[in-house]
This record gives sequence, C-alpha cells and structure tokens, in this order.
Amino acid sequence: MQVIKRDGRVVEFNPERIVKAVTLAMAQTPGGVDIELANKIATDVQRKLEDKNQATVYEIQDLVEKRLMSTSRKEVAQSYITYRYNRDVARKSKTKEVFLDIIGAKANDITRENANMNADTPAGMMMKFASETTKPFVDDFLLSHEAREAVKNGYIHVHDKDYYPTKSLTCLQHPLDKILKNGFRAGHGSSRPAKRIETASIIGCISMETVQNEMHGGQAIPAFDYYLAPYVKMTFQEELKKIGELLDKDLSKLYDYQPKDYIKQDLSGLKGEERDIQAAINNTVSRVHQAMEAFIHNMNTIHSRGGNQVVFSSINYGTDTSPEGRCIIREILLSTERGVGNGETPIFPIQIWKKKRGVNYEKKDPNYDLYKLACKVTAKRFFPNFINLDATFNQHEKWDAKDPERYRYECATMGCRTRVFENRHGEKTSIGRGNLSFTTINLPGLAIEAALEAQEKCGVTFELGKGSEEKMTASFKKTVKKIFMQKLEDVAGVAARQLYDRYKFQSTAIAKQFPMLMSGLWNGSENLRPTDTVEPVLKEGTLGVGFIGLAEALTVLTGKHHGESDESQKLGLEIISNLKEMVTGFADRYDLNYSVLATPAEGLAGRFTKIDRKKYGTILGVTDKDYYTNSNHVPVWYKCTAEHKAKIEAPYHDLTRGGHIFYIELDGDAVHNPESIEAVVDLMDKYNMGYGSVNHTRSRCMTCGFENADANLTVCPECGSEDIDVIQRITGYLVGTTSRWNQGKLAELKDRVTHIDGGDANGMKGA
Repeated sequence: MQVIKRDGRVVEFNPERIVKAVTLAMAQTPGGVDIELANKIATDVQRKLEDKNQATVYEIQDLVEKRLMSTSRKEVAQSYITYRYNRDVARKSKTKEVFLDIIGAKANDITRENANMNADTPAGMMMKFASETTKPFVDDFLLSHEAREAVKNGYIHVHDKDYYPTKSLTCLQHPLDKILKNGFRAGHGSSRPAKRIETASIIGCISMETVQNEMHGGQAIPAFDYYLAPYVKMTFQEELKKIGELLDKDLSKLYDYQPKDYIKQDLSGLKGEERDIQAAINNTVSRVHQAMEAFIHNMNTIHSRGGNQVVFSSINYGTDTSPEGRCIIREILLSTERGVGNGETPIFPIQIWKKKRGVNYEKKDPNYDLYKLACKVTAKRFFPNFINLDATFNQHEKWDAKDPERYRYECATMGCRTRVFENRHGEKTSIGRGNLSFTTINLPGLAIEAALEAQEKCGVTFELGKGSEEKMTASFKKTVKKIFMQKLEDVAGVAARQLYDRYKFQSTAIAKQFPMLMSGLWNGSENLRPTDTVEPVLKEGTLGVGFIGLAEALTVLTGKHHGESDESQKLGLEIISNLKEMVTGFADRYDLNYSVLATPAEGLAGRFTKIDRKKYGTILGVTDKDYYTNSNHVPVWYKCTAEHKAKIEAPYHDLTRGGHIFYIELDGDAVHNPESIEAVVDLMDKYNMGYGSVNHTRSRCMTCGFENADANLTVCPECGSEDIDVIQRITGYLVGTTSRWNQGKLAELKDRVTHIDGGDANGMKGA
C-alpha cells in the first residue's frame, strides 16, 4: 500500500512509523511505553487498510487515534493528538521563521541571497515569500529522487530553483538589430523601427527590461557598437537637414557624406559645406553622448521582476571600426567615466570590451585609441571588463576583418561570466542564444568523502586539510584520487540528468508564455505560433554543469591548493579535464549543448561550506572559512603576483566553455595608473585566457562627490559627511552597498588581498 504524504509525495506504507509515533506519545504519559500494544495498533491499522491501494497520512492518523481510544490507554490518545499538533507546528515553524525574517528585513543569507535585489522593499519581500515557498515544491514534485537526495546531501546545487516551475530560461544575447529595424510589441503597446540614436537607445533598454521579466538570469547585447552605429548616421543626416532648413539651403547632397570620425571641433574659421558638415557632426556627437547617458541611466533605474530589481544587463563592444561605431564606443565610455546622477559609478550595464588583435589591441590597430580610453575608464569605474577574442577557443573560422557583419562570428559574454558560443544545432554564435539552466557540483564535499574512505581502505589516520601532504602515503594518494574521480563521475551524472529533466520541463512551455523572447529574439522563435511548444528552439541553448571549490578540494586531496603546488595544479587540471570529458559525453548522449561552467557562486558561496562543516567539522584550509573559493580560482586570501595567478588559472578557461573569469585585485588608486589595467589584459593575451576584469575600490562621498580608493573611508575629508558609498565587485557585477551581501561573500571580501605588488609564489617572477 502507498501513503500520500502532506506535501503530495507518495511513499510505501511503513508500520514502524506508527509504532514510533505511538511509543513517543506513550512516553509522555504516566503508564509509560507498551511496545506490545504499539505493535498491535500498527497491525490493526494495517489490516483496516488492506483493501486500499492508497491512503493519506491524515486517514492513517485518524485510525490510530480511534484504535487508541478503544484501549484502556485513552490518555495516550490525547498525548498522540498533542503529538500530531506539535509535529504540524514544527513543520510550519521553519517557514514561519523565514517569513518573520523577511518581514523584519533582517540581514541574513536568505534575504541577502542576491546582492542585486533589495529584499527589504514590498516587491522584494513578495519575491522572497514566493521564492521560499516555491523551492520546497520543486524539491517534492519536480526533482527526481536522486536529484533531491543529491541536493539534500550537499553534492549539487540547482540554481534559480525558485524559477524552476515557471519554465523560464536563464539568459539571452539580444539580436538588437532585429527590433531596431522591425520594431516590436510589448504589453499593450508597440514600437516602430528606430530612426535616430535616441530611439535606438531607448529600445535597447526596453528590450532588455521586457525580456528580463520573462527570464530568471541576465540580459546582454552582443554587439552594442555595431547595432547602434546605423542610427548615428541617421542622426547625422537629420542634423544636416535641420541646418539646411535653418539656413534655407539644400544640403541633401551631403547626406551620404562619410566623416572620417565623429569628433567635435570648433567651428571658427570654417566656411560653407565644411562648416555645415562639422556643425552636423558636433550636434550628432552631443546627441549620441546624451543617448548613451540615457542608456546607462535607464539601466540603473528601470526596474523589472515586480519592480524590485534593476535589469541584470551587459553590453559587448569594441570591434566596430566604422566612424559611427567608434562614435558609439567613445561616447558610452565617456558617459561611463562621467558617471550617473551626481557622478556615481554606474552599476549596470556590465560593459565588456571585445579585445581583438588587428582591430583594437596594438598601436597600429584602428581602435587602439579607444582601447586606451577603455583602460582609463576601467581604472575609475571598474568597467569595461575584457573578453579576449584572440583566445584560441573564442575564435571563429568565418571571422573576416573585411566583413561588415563580422560581429556575428565574435564571441560575446554575459557580464557575470556565462559564455554561449559553440552550437550542436545551428551556427556557432553568441547571438540570439543563452543558457537554459545550470547546476553546480560541490568538489570539496566529494573530496572529503573520498579522503575519509581512502584512509579507511589504506589503514591510515591523519587530519585532513592544509599541511597534511607529509602524512599522505603513495597508496593513499592513488586510492583517494581513484575514489574521488568515481564520485565526481557519479555526481556529474546526477547533475546532467537533472539538467535534462529541467530541459524537458522547460520544453513544455508554449511560445506565448514568453511573448517578447519568443517573438524572434531567441533563435528560430520567429517560426513558432503562439500555441507551439518552445522545444524546437531550445536546443540552441546551453546546459551548464558547474563546480565550486577546486582549491579546497585540492587541499583535501594533496594538502595544498593549486596556487601553491605544482602537484596540486596537475591534479586540478586533471579533475576539470575529466569533468569536461564527462560533460562532452552528456552532450553526445542527450544531443544538447552541455558545457562546463566555472560557477559564479554568490548565495552558494557559503551554503556548501555550512553543510560540510556540519558533517565533518572544521578542516584547516577547507571548512575553516565561511565560503568556498569560486570555481577554479586561486583563493582570494592567497598572496601572489598577478602573473602567477594568471599562469595557474589560465588553462582552466579552455576547459570551462560554459563561462569563466579571471580577476586581479589592484592595490591603490587605479585612476592614476591605467597602465595596470593594460597589464592585466596583456596577461590575458599572453596566457590564452578568455575573459577577465580588475577589482579595486571606489569610495564616494554622496554629499560633495569626493572620491578615492580607500575601502575604509567613513568620513569625507572634504566636507565631513558620513554618507559614504563604497563600490565593490561581488561575482562579476558591482554592488553599491555591501549591506546586501550574504555572510559568505562578506567573509570572502574581508579576506581579499591584492596581486600586483604581492609576494611571489614558487619563485615565479610576477607582473
């Protein structure tokens, strides 16, 4: 017989559960425990249900109560009723505590799970209420038993689990040219095709804001400069027309004039057509600058997801060498440098410079001047980050410098690191595609389990963690590696099957559930009817198998992390290479775009650590902090040079094509040292890395606007104000206040050390 539990799950009937409940009730009465009577009651209840295939928990409990009332131990029935009530209260108490924390705007890991979300606002509170009640539903009804157990035991983490029932996808690289040329319909209104730069800028914002409400991840524009360049030309022509009308002259013959560049110049000394052209250029540049200012301002103020979160937006640019494209690049950079509002650093969009030899990296390249400007802006405003199109795995065989649409073959990334490029079901491109979902594996947890089993097999006992390498025998090293690799294969298989189950569930959605996304923005969706399922087009998306804590896992397996040991680095590369091979096998088996992701852990940073510390206690260099190191990074607390960090992390970029990032933590005020930014990009080029960025600190007085790089600034030296805003990077994006960070990320922030001036490791010469 099967029992239907309170949450709807169906389990096998087990009379021992009745015996346990009855004896617990008996223990609360003067007569004490009568095990014989408890067994008899369980048997009687089972007989009463013999003719039924299923019964609910409530039916069974009612039968137990009636049977107890028919015995001489009626006081036990009352105790049992009280026991039932207390159990129901206990089940609800955890939810109650969580809800009270949300209501009280308490800062904890639940309300601070996402630093980009203000969970203290009414809309934010509603989002958290929905999130915390949805997750148990997913566990009980949408996850397989093996996936549910893997989550429960801390082997895997299903990202964005609260969005699972909505069937939404993670992220999208917007083919913005489609809606700029054709217009679009959103909600109860429609937009005509753009004809000037201001309209193009606004449509770009609306596109990302609208689709953000249909997805649970971020939104990006893969070729911001190329997409907006045509509207610079249209704006220039419009300005010429205005000047002609003002001067009562026909300037139509100049509409096709091609400026060498869009640079403002003084009109003094200019005459005739030369003056008219320069005046039109000046006005065009002013309008482009204002449009870029508006774009940045909107991306930092337009809210989505119930009005509680700004759009998680990114833009990729840097390779359009046309005068119009250069104008877009220059003005977005200058607008970013100037800041928003009263000069604050803009949090969004995350900006990504597409670094490419022959285009913008060397002095002879046409956009080299803009690359220098990009480094200068990054030194002050953190952005742009840098994607290396010269990395072997970011190149496309169809890319041609002479092709005006070469951007179609340029890899673009989401700001946090998600990468979509290779494609089993269509053109290799980033455009019109995104990640469907991703799940992360807990490497340190698997390593600890493997090490304990290996100790037992090898008959050795020693404390795991940092400094244990001298106690590791050759037999132990061989055994623990074999056990760990098998565990990794088993858990990776669970993750892959869970991702496939979610993909099949997402595929049951119909196109009209995502009216903007499936109107042609997602590749192939323009061919779907409103009631068609989205399965035919989802195949172009990616499924990410992520991992966290390689450094801590290696500390368990070898006694040192990969930043401090060649042996550990060799094993680390073998682990992630094996994972990539497994994931390639999943891609072949399911015929889907599986890839390995170097997970950007935020809320997850401390979750696995808590689970493992509770299971195994405090292990030096492993569970002794409140967080695990993100993906394959060298630990943030490890002092080394930038070059050493680059050498260690670089080989993992090719192995993690679902997304990766390289960080360098700068010391001092980078504003006075933009060359340090160039040095980081040089390291990316030298070591074949795919994507990177620079961390530093900007503290700003919100009263007078004073800025410096002092992370501990509490009182403005200029005006004495204590209203100080400190900008920090969390996992790829910026956060204006660390009060929204969870405990794990705050602990990590406190431990971060700089790299440029750091002491070298392994005797290596650094940057």
